Amino acid sequence: MMGGKNQGTNTFIVGIVLAVLTFWLFAQSMINIIPAIQKDLGVSLGTLNIATSLTSLFSGLFIVAAGGISDRAGRKKLTYIGLILSIIGCLLIIFSQSATLLIIGRMIQGISAACIMPATIALVKAAFDGKDRQRALSYWSFGSWGGGGLTTLVGGAIATYMGWRWIFVVSIGIALLSMLLLKNIEESKADEQSKGKFDLTGFFLFIIMMLMINMIVTRGQDFGWTSPLTLSLIGGAIATIVIFFAVERKKKNQFIEFSLFKTKAYTGAVVSNFLQNGIAATVVVANTYIQLARGFTPFQTGLLTIGNVIAVLVMIRVGEKMLQKMGARKPMILSTFIATLGMSMTAMTFLPDLIYIIVVFAGFLISGIGLGMYATPSIDVAVVNIADDKVGVASGIYKMASSLGYSFGIAIATAVYGVLVAIGSIHVAATIGILVNLVFAILAMIVVSKTIQPDEGKEKPLQAIPVDKLA
Repeated sequence: MMGGKNQGTNTFIVGIVLAVLTFWLFAQSMINIIPAIQKDLGVSLGTLNIATSLTSLFSGLFIVAAGGISDRAGRKKLTYIGLILSIIGCLLIIFSQSATLLIIGRMIQGISAACIMPATIALVKAAFDGKDRQRALSYWSFGSWGGGGLTTLVGGAIATYMGWRWIFVVSIGIALLSMLLLKNIEESKADEQSKGKFDLTGFFLFIIMMLMINMIVTRGQDFGWTSPLTLSLIGGAIATIVIFFAVERKKKNQFIEFSLFKTKAYTGAVVSNFLQNGIAATVVVANTYIQLARGFTPFQTGLLTIGNVIAVLVMIRVGEKMLQKMGARKPMILSTFIATLGMSMTAMTFLPDLIYIIVVFAGFLISGIGLGMYATPSIDVAVVNIADDKVGVASGIYKMASSLGYSFGIAIATAVYGVLVAIGSIHVAATIGILVNLVFAILAMIVVSKTIQPDEGKEKPLQAIPVDKLA
């Protein structure tokens, strides 16, 4: 690997955090401006829900491949490519007059995030070690987890007072600043380059599988759950899953390197990360409901997330200290429970306006406590036991779980909300759509308890060396 440990600087950390924030600025802000875009472009809510989840979906589809490429071609290079793609995607959205450019721009932004996320994690591991690595990963998490709440607020303000397109102008500026700050960071890549060819077959099967599943979840109601098209998609998805695993398990050079999952702690971090993002994604229903049923502007809705932002930023460092003192398992389980409690509070739509808004503010704050506490223990467990030549692809899989979890969380929650709002009360529809997060939470806590050892990631006390061993 090029570059030594502990060579990172605060300037590089800021550049990396800004690179991560470009994703959240256009991804999370989108959930807060759906009504504004729908009014401006005249597209259907179903199309906008697809556009909203597309960035996370495409990030999830391409992120493993991008992580592997970053190991070979260089993590700095992939970060720059991702930032350039982010700028291109933003430009397409800025100039969109219909759903076409909007959707294409969102797809390109998803690919940009696929390049940025694993490459920046690998850059952090290349430059830092031990406590310094955990500190740097905490700041990376500020952008990754805290960025969601921050950009909801910032994006809402921009959309309300300047117009929603200006969100993507700001995103371009942040991408350019990130490129400037990372200009002097040393390139990092694997010492031993893999000689195997890229697994195009596995990549193709994976994309087909994920697209069919996403279509089922997002458009099943529109197509009809028992229609020939929906049933064909379900059958095709099941068949593709079976074929994917049958083909991949026999390959030496796999698209998703299954050998990484022999480490139970890594498996737990990846799966719980998928589920934790599913919990967070139900905020889409809450934000949409608050605007449509309670008459809030995007900026006012964003103001409700201030507590979430502050809580995430504070608790990320707290989670880091909890990791060092008690290991990863306890804070990961506790954080999932707290995040779920907070999000579930926003489902209390039977409350009158003022009381409901107070409860929502408190719920977002409590959810932020959980998300912040989860971030550093999870990501440290995911990378600490992985060899340096595999950290890019391992980080890619970890972030694929984030993106797909968020994408499917949005898709499932909005699908439930859409079905119920079409046949009954918007209040009941929002309540049930938000409470989808309970399913993700229960599964997440089970996974963590079964896969993460109690002392995983815990700071080891220095061992005294016997005098006779010094001779």
